[in-house]
Amino acid sequence: MDRVKTVIVTGASSGLGFAIAQAYLARGYNVVGNARSLERLQAAANQLGNPKNLLLVPGDIAQPETATRLFEQAEDNFGQVDILINNAGIFLSKPVTDYTEEDVDTMLATNLKGFFYPSQAAARHMMPHGSGHIVTITAAIAMQPISKVPAVLPIMVKGGLNQATRGLALEMAPHNVMVNAVAPGIIATPMNNQDEQSLAFMKQMAPTQRIGQPQDIVDAVLYLTDSNFVTGTIVTVDGGTTAGVW
Repeated sequence: MDRVKTVIVTGASSGLGFAIAQAYLARGYNVVGNARSLERLQAAANQLGNPKNLLLVPGDIAQPETATRLFEQAEDNFGQVDILINNAGIFLSKPVTDYTEEDVDTMLATNLKGFFYPSQAAARHMMPHGSGHIVTITAAIAMQPISKVPAVLPIMVKGGLNQATRGLALEMAPHNVMVNAVAPGIIATPMNNQDEQSLAFMKQMAPTQRIGQPQDIVDAVLYLTDSNFVTGTIVTVDGGTTAGVW
């Protein structure tokens, strides 16, 4: 009988993280969901029907002890961890002159430390097993900036994560741990304004003139974690935004 796989998802209480967690639960995987707030995690679990194979581990993902606790509790409850999805992140778009010190600290904490510490814990866990997947949600705009969307801070951080993905993939390749990223364009999630004017503007950000859906990102994540010969890849899911100028 095949062993049930276990996946850790950060930022699992809403948006893309919720959709990703839901997809793995539908596959019968054990899912360990992390978010800063236990209340929000529990609300998400209620939406999912409180399945027994869903473990809630609240905590600030920017803190190394949270990453350590995630893997310890995952092991205690389910055994080997097969997949880490670094989904937790924030996006702050504003002119470079308007960013505050708090903005910088917040972006570095959630997006940078929130990638590094879980990935470090995953490497320590997966290397001895000789298998595993690490997938990080980055941003298409970090691959091709757009003049209409000033966002130098997230471009800097998410662009760094794209490069870190490649570097970590090379380091983990001898241990059969696949490391990839998904770079979304504009996706319909609670992070984006849903008023008519904002939606019309966001549709212009892709040559397809459409906004992506969470399932588009889920499909890319599942493809990557199903593959054992794809590593060091940044998969853009952006309706063609990074294809060029239109």
